[in-house]
Amino acid sequence: MRLLRLFLAGDVMTGRGVDQILATPSDPILHEYGTHDARNYVALAERVSGPIPRSVDNAYLWGDALPELAARRPDLRIVNLETAVTTSADAWPGKGIHYRMHPANIGCLKAAGLDCAVLANNHVLDWGEGGLRESLAVLHSAGIATAGAGEDGVEAVRPTIFDMPGKGRVLLLGATMENAGTPRAWAARNGHPGVCLLSDFSSASVATIAARVRTNRQPGDLVVLSVHWGENWGYALEPGQQRFAHRLIDEAGVDLIFGHSSHHVKGIECHRGRLILHGCGDFVNDYEGIGGQEHYAPDLALMFFVTVHCADGDAGDAEQHGRLADLTLVPLRRWRFKLVRASEADVKRLAQVLEREGRSLGTRVTHIADGELRMACTE
Repeated sequence: MRLLRLFLAGDVMTGRGVDQILATPSDPILHEYGTHDARNYVALAERVSGPIPRSVDNAYLWGDALPELAARRPDLRIVNLETAVTTSADAWPGKGIHYRMHPANIGCLKAAGLDCAVLANNHVLDWGEGGLRESLAVLHSAGIATAGAGEDGVEAVRPTIFDMPGKGRVLLLGATMENAGTPRAWAARNGHPGVCLLSDFSSASVATIAARVRTNRQPGDLVVLSVHWGENWGYALEPGQQRFAHRLIDEAGVDLIFGHSSHHVKGIECHRGRLILHGCGDFVNDYEGIGGQEHYAPDLALMFFVTVHCADGDAGDAEQHGRLADLTLVPLRRWRFKLVRASEADVKRLAQVLEREGRSLGTRVTHIADGELRMACTE
């Protein structure tokens, strides 16, 4: 039996205010109701946290996350990139928020050693089809794979395959849902770039994922589904969400569900020993200084280090394949648009939230030490 370790993080939003402190800021013009200048988000953060440097180096945003990654050496590093990487000025009409990072700042994503940026979310087409095309080109040129979006309907739904020497293959599928605010018009189709869009939690959506798995899976493959679903705030799951997740495991053959969209961490679930992350929370954003949701501790972030069992061909290993071996969580805090270690009080607060929300989902906190949390399945 082999072990595979993944690093997963929720929404990485390197646009708007964050982009303005990078070496090559985009045109700061915004089309939001409250402000028309991205630099105002930097000013908001500075009011509560103090001066933020400009023209920062590529490693700045990641702060204390980088030594954690270096020490733990995950086999794959995957995030949900909730930002278009483009110079396009073609803002999607009628949409209240548009995120973009200048392509010249791609080094900030490379600095984290990302293997894949999932693009199936409700912001990747904020700057139109041209913005998505440029994002794909820039990321691929930088050696960062993508999933969940593409030049047409075939490419958008095709799994991204990682061949891990000595550990088999990982099939990564990306999908986003309308209940996360993804416009229906963003669905990729013939002749039009877009995202892999799931309408709802129906049998048809399960069948869509099952077909992709069935067509591409080989014996010993680990199947990971990244799914952008649900509301921004609140711990409750969407009606039908839990049953849908179970069916993806039971019927579609998914081994690990990497869910995101909520701005804060949500409950973690185990189903038949398989991990379901219902909401990983934001990882990088420019929300510092924006009040109103302090109850959810929106300034906190989590690094998810997921270790799973992978069968190596022995018939006796088949039952363990895809099951969770370890889940270690490293809490961080966003401060001056940089990730820093969370205080012990914040670590305990996250532990309480995860213990409370995980109680009915089959998970518990088993260890707290040196600023990290360890989760285990109770089923």
